[in-house]
Amino acid sequence: MPSSPATPAPAPAPLPVLQADCANCFALCCVALPFAKSNDFAVNKPAGTPCGNLQQDFRCGIHTRLRDKGFQGCTVFDCFGAGQQVSQVTFGGRDWRTHPGTARQMFEVFPVLRHLHELLFYVSEALTLPAATPIHADLRRALAETEEWTRADAQALTTDLDVGELRQRINTLLLKTSELVRAKVPGRKKNHRGADLMGARLSGADLRGANLRGAYLIAADLTRADLRTADLIGADLRDTDLRGADLREAVFLTQPQLNAAQGDPTTRIPPTLTRPTHWT
Repeated sequence: MPSSPATPAPAPAPLPVLQADCANCFALCCVALPFAKSNDFAVNKPAGTPCGNLQQDFRCGIHTRLRDKGFQGCTVFDCFGAGQQVSQVTFGGRDWRTHPGTARQMFEVFPVLRHLHELLFYVSEALTLPAATPIHADLRRALAETEEWTRADAQALTTDLDVGELRQRINTLLLKTSELVRAKVPGRKKNHRGADLMGARLSGADLRGANLRGAYLIAADLTRADLRTADLIGADLRDTDLRGADLREAVFLTQPQLNAAQGDPTTRIPPTLTRPTHWT
């Protein structure tokens, strides 16, 4: 008697989208997060209070004029898709205006989900890097664990999850990924991890395979610099001049970092990222 065909294993749940979809978010970044009057924001706003520019339909009233109106910080921020995940998955489409009882917990959950989505972004990138093949199995396990947390309910996310501990474990894998990738670059690589390079003159610098994790590169001159395979995780690129720089294959470069920097049509960026509209 022929045996019954094996039941196929269920397909894994798809990863959450790791890009912001504002149309499916209840403007959580405009409400849940605080900001202080500065070069990035024209006014002070406490956490949990809607921005004065927020409209009833959860759209920004000055979206096309944010930089002109003194809200440059809004154009830099990216939630890595956490906003729509909280709005449509965690809270099932119940918004904080028509369901005010959800507001406090929704605003608490949003930063947690943003941390998770940022981790998913980094781990997903690490899994695309052939040099990191020796630790791909560990990375896949970290990806699965983090993705599972993104589907947890609000109570679990705010009481059961230790985001700091998860970040620490994943960071160990990301450090190893960085080492494996940068080891492919011949010669001695520059180590500027956590360095204060604000305003530094690095025009035309060969920074291939450099460690720039957490470096302060605010307003630094990196015009025409070669940053291929440089580790840029956590680097502060506010007003960094990247005109003519080569960021192809830069490791762990994010859209918010590009949004914060200055560039031009000759700046080369990874194909997975988008050229900021303010670059001229």
